[in-house]
Amino acid sequence: MRAKKIGLLEAVSIGIGGMIGGGIFAVLGLTVTLARGAAPIAFLFAGIIALITAYSYSKLSVRFPSEGGTIEFIVQAFGPGVIPAWLNTLLLASYIIMLSLYSYAFGSYGAALIFGAENLFTKKLLIVLVITVFTAMNLLGAYIVGKAEDYMVIFKVVILLVFSIAGLFSMDPQRLSPATYPGLFHVFSGGLIIFLAYEGFELIANTGGDVIDPDKTLPRAFYTSVLFVIFIYFLVALVAVGNLDYKEVVKAQDYVLAEAARPFFGKTGFILIGIAALISTASAINATLYGTARISYMVAKFGQLPRVFAKRIWKGAYEGLIILSALTVCAALIFNLENISVAGSLGFLMVFGAVNLANLKLHEKTKANPYLAGLGAFLCFVASIVLVLHNLKTNPQSLKSSSVVIGLTLLFEILYRTITKRRLSLFIDWRLGEKEEFLDNFEKYLEPLVRAIRARFKGAEVYILDELARGERKGANKLHLGIVTRERVSKGERQEGERAIRRDARIKPHHPLKLSFVVQGEKEKLKSHGPRRISNP
Repeated sequence: MRAKKIGLLEAVSIGIGGMIGGGIFAVLGLTVTLARGAAPIAFLFAGIIALITAYSYSKLSVRFPSEGGTIEFIVQAFGPGVIPAWLNTLLLASYIIMLSLYSYAFGSYGAALIFGAENLFTKKLLIVLVITVFTAMNLLGAYIVGKAEDYMVIFKVVILLVFSIAGLFSMDPQRLSPATYPGLFHVFSGGLIIFLAYEGFELIANTGGDVIDPDKTLPRAFYTSVLFVIFIYFLVALVAVGNLDYKEVVKAQDYVLAEAARPFFGKTGFILIGIAALISTASAINATLYGTARISYMVAKFGQLPRVFAKRIWKGAYEGLIILSALTVCAALIFNLENISVAGSLGFLMVFGAVNLANLKLHEKTKANPYLAGLGAFLCFVASIVLVLHNLKTNPQSLKSSSVVIGLTLLFEILYRTITKRRLSLFIDWRLGEKEEFLDNFEKYLEPLVRAIRARFKGAEVYILDELARGERKGANKLHLGIVTRERVSKGERQEGERAIRRDARIKPHHPLKLSFVVQGEKEKLKSHGPRRISNP
């Protein structure tokens, strides 16, 4: 078994840390300029789409735990054809856009801290510098992990909560009056253009194979992290709108969060939020380069995740890191904040729409509500159309980067497939393929398992539980065995016993086997799992 498993707190931290990266620092001003006094409502609207999509991710993650995450789910639903492959390339491009957004925000807040206002040359210099530094770190195999990242999440959340709570007492309620609201279309568009600020909860899916009790932990982690971030974003938007008038927001659009701290914290607040923005965006750049962008590039290059994937950061694909970093710098320097935000939000809305569709198609396997999965897909695709129509009407130039991203990723995928003959694998994560094979043929493993169990626990009765006991292979994500012992088994004995049973029965660490122990007098506890007793091998 793997040495370290991820609990609920760690999984929630991954989701919150993924969402509260640089997005909120970068795009808050853009949302306020569009939705004005209704900016908090715009964040709620985008959050609802994220929450419904999180439902699909939770269902798919439980049934198909894979480090491949998003693209794995799409492949399991629609196969390894050109559209899923293109969506992976689009996802990779969307992560490049996120990197450019983070570096753009880093440059904006850095320049504002140095000069107290916008300085174009310094901003561009900082953009290039921050990407160069973290590219070099990843090339050298360095990555800030573990407790440092956990503390970073706590730091970001505390700063935003302190900002929000303090700012509530200095707000001007008139700035939040319905009289300041623009049309409903503008409010929705304001929410959609910052949808990318909710990107990040899907990172929980990539840890599905390492989570303790995934059936319970994964759904709780997805819902808790998204709901918490919706709450934080709503508060932040409320305070920003309530403390700055519209002209101030327009003037400080690229670093509006720091500017919003001035009315109640003065210059110290401006500096503190500015430093928090620098740390948050730098952390987000580092995490994206190491994690999700790397996964998408590996899949694009090899068609699946290599078996040596976890051993070194970019092993076998160092050119990918250079390409991604170069494209990030180009996007951040060429396009303005609105171009970047529209392209990023549109890319993720399309990919998340496909994930909701995947959950709808696989609802018998994921045990999902098909209507809720369908609603998620509908909202994502309608939101994409609304975002495009709004920008065609108000600012067609902001769609330049989106057109380039969507068109070039599709063209690239077609040409790349034609020239290299590379195809996506049926399983992006090879471990998932072996898990499915294990479940398809679980009966051949029963004899060595029962023998190993009874060698360890004399006289034990063994039962198959849950879906496989009922013959429901489609919805099964594990082989669950109930072990009835004569004497109560301690936690230490259970853990040691499971290791020995796996070893003796030659069950691989990633094979989805769950063992539940009850003492003879408590056999009734197994009834709810539909037990089927295994006869002597």
